[in-house]
Amino acid sequence: MSRQGSSRIVAIGVGCRAGVAGEAIVALTRRALEEAGAPEGERQMFTLAAKAAEPGLIEAARIIGVALMALPMAALNAQAERILTPSAPAQARFGAPNIAEAAALAGAGEGGRLLGPRLAADGATCAVALSLERPCDGATCAVALTPGQR
Repeated sequence: MSRQGSSRIVAIGVGCRAGVAGEAIVALTRRALEEAGAPEGERQMFTLAAKAAEPGLIEAARIIGVALMALPMAALNAQAERILTPSAPAQARFGAPNIAEAAALAGAGEGGRLLGPRLAADGATCAVALSLERPCDGATCAVALTPGQR
């Protein structure tokens, strides 16, 4: 039996206009993950705390099977220099440089990187970031069995 040496977070950053249907967010999220190369790792969804109660975001997270994590404005603003696609509407409305990319980067943690620019469709935005590999602590890493082991 051998332990994998690390794990990663696939941070899905999302934003949307009020009233956007969960299915639209799901479709965009799936497209973003596909365009990012369907990275492996623990998938988590992140958004600005002010948007976290949006029914479409809650529904999308439920359908995809991930928790929706609310981030404070300061976490998004800390990513301002790292985003690829500044958003004037997000800056004007929320004071954030971009919701989806900044949320993905913040969710991926220090050293995380965007896997491409945000996508936008049907009133929603989505970006995917990948965390640095985390050392296995024995409790959170999967156990890989070689053939014949149980």
